[in-house]
Amino acid sequence: MASPAGGAGVERPLLSLKNINMTFGGVRALRDVSFEVRPGEVHCLAGENGCGKSTLIKVITGVYRPQDGAEILYDSETFTHMSPVHAQASGIQVIWQDLALFPEMSVAENIAFQTVLGHRPRLVNHKAMRATAERVLARLGVTLDIDLPLREYAIAQRQIVAIARALVGEAKIVFMDEPTASLTQSETDHLLAIVRNLSAAGVAVVFVSHRLAEVIEISDRITVLRDGRLVGVYPAEGMTQSRITELMTGKTFDQSVRAASHAASPPVLTVEGLTRRGEFEDVSFTVRRGETLGITGLLGAGRTELALTLFGMRRPDRGSVTLDGRPVRFASNREAIAAGVAYLSEDRLSLGLIQPQSIADNLVIASMRRILSGGFIAERKKRDLVAKWIADLGVKIGRQEDAISTLSGGNQQRVAIAKWLATDPKLLILDAPTVGVDVGARAGIFDIVARLAESGLAIILISDEVPEVYFNADRVLHMAQGRIAGEYDPRRTALKDMEAAVYA
Repeated sequence: MASPAGGAGVERPLLSLKNINMTFGGVRALRDVSFEVRPGEVHCLAGENGCGKSTLIKVITGVYRPQDGAEILYDSETFTHMSPVHAQASGIQVIWQDLALFPEMSVAENIAFQTVLGHRPRLVNHKAMRATAERVLARLGVTLDIDLPLREYAIAQRQIVAIARALVGEAKIVFMDEPTASLTQSETDHLLAIVRNLSAAGVAVVFVSHRLAEVIEISDRITVLRDGRLVGVYPAEGMTQSRITELMTGKTFDQSVRAASHAASPPVLTVEGLTRRGEFEDVSFTVRRGETLGITGLLGAGRTELALTLFGMRRPDRGSVTLDGRPVRFASNREAIAAGVAYLSEDRLSLGLIQPQSIADNLVIASMRRILSGGFIAERKKRDLVAKWIADLGVKIGRQEDAISTLSGGNQQRVAIAKWLATDPKLLILDAPTVGVDVGARAGIFDIVARLAESGLAIILISDEVPEVYFNADRVLHMAQGRIAGEYDPRRTALKDMEAAVYA
């Protein structure tokens, strides 16, 4: 469909797949896909959620067996399929988005525990495990207290631990699934530096990310999948975000500033001198009817802590909050919800949604009073409420009874938004609403945000990705070290100037 990157004299691939087909329940997940990775290169695997990226990785790592006719060449050996044990033993490692680590175990145990697997029962040599962990971390140029429980470390350090664990087995190729989804810009820069070091040492890295700017920055080549088919393989040099988006979706998106003035609209939320010791201090701002206020800043700036305080999850030490002209001081999130405040958590998987439960149950959980009749759930009211929001937000589902985990990341996020819209809020706080969501779904979510604002809803949009707030908010506040460090009007400020201030 497109000409492959590269030309004559290109180094022989470390990994090469041809004629890869996978079908699940009559649905073709992969159709005659080819894919290759060269030794030491950084190769991006790009595509929307559901395009087949994860399925392809699971074929490579032996989780799935492809249909007859598949050809897999790895490290000069030919296979029709691999087993997970063989793939791992041969140096193929995957770092999934959930990392699959053990929070209660020490850093050293998380890194080196696989060295004691597969043996008959014996005492664990903790000294040897610590030595292994220190050796691998030194290779990455990272210093961590290897005796601390992993739970003591933030997500950025856990990501490094997951990479270190992959290197224990002398990895030749490492797949990274959304490694920067929960990282700030500075943490992302550090991780990308580690990726470059791995590449320089001859380890191939396959990078899966919805952050297209870093895809272009870090990759040598980009393979694009769409609807289970190979679109093409392209050199990263000269590639643009808009071009990748077009290749991934088959569509073009208009990225323009949406900011407008709402100075004449009545205030919905007024915050004055709000302070919570150790988290944020002397924060003041106003959000007006129909306005989207963006808040950005690096990790530790106090953005989420501020949001949780406005939602009644934490109590301020001083300052005032006024909602629709009435002073409020919430003792709980229930009081905040009752007053008309809704909060979409940045952690959709563990806090925003209950994965094993149905789409319908997840959507109505915050608005149960609306579907009760005589103290019991009225199933017809529930079905009608769910159907309304599924239709209004364009959520693609099978049945309302299906588990929320069956949906793509973008559709899960739409359900999470619908959950809060069903409470009929006055103020909607969106904390990193596009984490783990692909570029096409992101555009859809921001279209929803724009529609909600046009209907008169006051919105606070929190993101550490400056372009998100720049293009989708009417005003932007920059938080740094718990304080408001600046305010910007996207109509009068260049994106590069705002990014320079935030990332300085």
